[in-house]
Amino acid sequence: MLRALEWIVLGIGSAAAIVYGVRRHRPARTGPWLLLAGAIVASAAGDVTTALNRPGVADVCFYVMIALIAWSLLQLTRVGAILVDRARLIDLLAFACSTLLVVWVFVIGDAGRIGDVSGAYVIGALLLLAVVARLLVAVGRNLSAVLLVIGAVGVLVSDIVQPLWPGRISESGFVVLYLAWGAAALHPSMVRLTDPAAPRPSPWRGRWAALLGVSVATPPIVLLIEAIHGTVGDGVVIAVAGAITLLLTITRLTDSVTLNGQALTRERALRQASAALVAAADTAAVDEAVRAAVAQLMPPDAVRSTVFAVDDGQLTPGAMPGPEAGPAHRSWWIDDPDPDYATLVCPLRLEPLAVARPSGGALILVGRRDTLTATRDTLEVLAGQAALALDRISLVEAVGRRDSDLYLRAVIRNSADITVVIDEDQRIRYASPSLRELLGVDDLPPLATLDDLVHPDDRVQLRQAFRGSGDGVVYCALLRPDDSQVLVEVTYRDLRADRLVQGFVVTMRNFPQGHEPDERMARRDNLDELPARVNRRSVRDKFRY
Repeated sequence: MLRALEWIVLGIGSAAAIVYGVRRHRPARTGPWLLLAGAIVASAAGDVTTALNRPGVADVCFYVMIALIAWSLLQLTRVGAILVDRARLIDLLAFACSTLLVVWVFVIGDAGRIGDVSGAYVIGALLLLAVVARLLVAVGRNLSAVLLVIGAVGVLVSDIVQPLWPGRISESGFVVLYLAWGAAALHPSMVRLTDPAAPRPSPWRGRWAALLGVSVATPPIVLLIEAIHGTVGDGVVIAVAGAITLLLTITRLTDSVTLNGQALTRERALRQASAALVAAADTAAVDEAVRAAVAQLMPPDAVRSTVFAVDDGQLTPGAMPGPEAGPAHRSWWIDDPDPDYATLVCPLRLEPLAVARPSGGALILVGRRDTLTATRDTLEVLAGQAALALDRISLVEAVGRRDSDLYLRAVIRNSADITVVIDEDQRIRYASPSLRELLGVDDLPPLATLDDLVHPDDRVQLRQAFRGSGDGVVYCALLRPDDSQVLVEVTYRDLRADRLVQGFVVTMRNFPQGHEPDERMARRDNLDELPARVNRRSVRDKFRY
C-alpha cells in the first residue's frame, strides 16, 4: 500500500508539473504536453495497480500510456520543431517497428515475453526512445528535449531490467521518467519544441516508398510464417506492431494528401493573383488582388487583419525591420502579446527597381503564428509580385509623363508663343527655344532669372506680380544683348502647389515693331501694368508739338 502511495505522488506530481509548465511558459501548442501529462497519469495508474497485484488492469494502463505518448509525439511533429522532417521520421519509425517485430519474434522468442514483461512494452519503449532522440537531433541543444530522452531511456531500461532484477531497481526507470518529464515541462526551453517551423519540401525518392512498403508488409508476413510453422505464439506483439505501422502509414499518406492539396491551393491562389496583378492599372486594383489572394491562401479564422501599405510612411515604427533582420531581409516577425499570434511583415520592395518606386511599403498580416509560418514563403512571393506590379505601374506612369513631356516640348518648340517655367525665386527652370530666338542669343546664362531678361524699369512690377498668388497678365520689355528692347505680354499661372510643376508657368507674346497696342493698353484701368517703355513713348508723343 505504501508503494502505491509513492507512485500516486510521483505520477500526480509529474503531471501537475507538466500542466504548470504549460500555463507558465505558454507554448505555441499545448495539446502535445497535455497528452504527455495524461500518459504520465496512465503510467502511474499502471504502477499503482501493479503494486496492488492487479496485472490485468496494469497492462491496460500501460497500453493506454503508450497510445497517449504516440499521439502526443505525432501532435508534436505536426507543426512543431521537427515538422520539416516529419515524413522521414514516420518512415523510419515504421521501419524500426517492423525490424523490432522481426527481432522479437525470431530472435528473442518466448511467446513475446521476457519474464513477466510483454514484448509490446519493449517495442513501445524503443519507439518512444527513437522519436524523442530524433526530436533532440532536430532541435539541437535543448534541455527540455534532453530530459524527454532521459525519461524514455528510463522506461526502456525498466522494461528490459525488470525480468532480471525485479523490485525497486527495475522500477527506478519509471521514477526517472516522472522526474525527467516533469522537469522538461518546467524548463523554458520546452517552448521551442512546439514552435512552428516552415516546411522544407524534399524531392520524392523511391527508396523511402520501398522502405514504407516493407514496413507495412512485415507484420502480416511474420504472422503468415508463424501460422505455417504451427501455433501463432506472438499474436499480441504482431497485432501491436501491425497497428503501429498501419497508423504510421495512414498518417504518412494523410500528410502527403494534405500537403499536395495545400500546394495546389497555393499554386491556384498565386496564379489568380498573378493574373489580377498583371491586369491591375492602379494601386487600388493591386490592393484588391492581394487581399483576394490572402483570403484564398489563409483560413478565414487564421488572420486577424491585413494591411497593404504602399509607402513606408504608412508603417508604424514597430513594423520597420530591426538590426537582426539583416540587409537582405525578405520578411520579419513582430511579437504579439498572445503567443499563438504574431505579425508578419513582407516588404514591397525590389532592390533593382528601387529607383522606380523608392517609397517601399509592406504587406502586414496579423494572425496565427503556425499558419503564417507554414505560408511564409508563399506570402513573400505574393508580396514580391505585388511589388513588381506597383513598380510596373510606377514605370508606366513615368513613361507616360516622359512621353507627355516630350510631346509638349515638341509642341512648344514649334509654337510662336514663348513658354517659361520659373521657380518661386524667378529662377528660370525651362525656357522654350522661341525665347532664345526672340532675344537673339544661342543660350541663356546659367542660373538666369527673369529679372536678368527684363528692363530694369519693369522689374519692380514684375516682382510684385509674382509675389502674390493666383494668375495674371503684365506687360514688360525684354532686353537684347544689343540693348534693344522687345515689348511682350506676360501671362502667368501660379502652379506652385502642383506636385509636378512646383512653380510659375509663364507665357510671353511679343509685339512686332510698330504694332505695340498703345491705345488698347492706355484704356486699361490699372496703368501701373504698362511697361516703362510705353509710358516713356506716350509722354514723348504728347509733348512733341
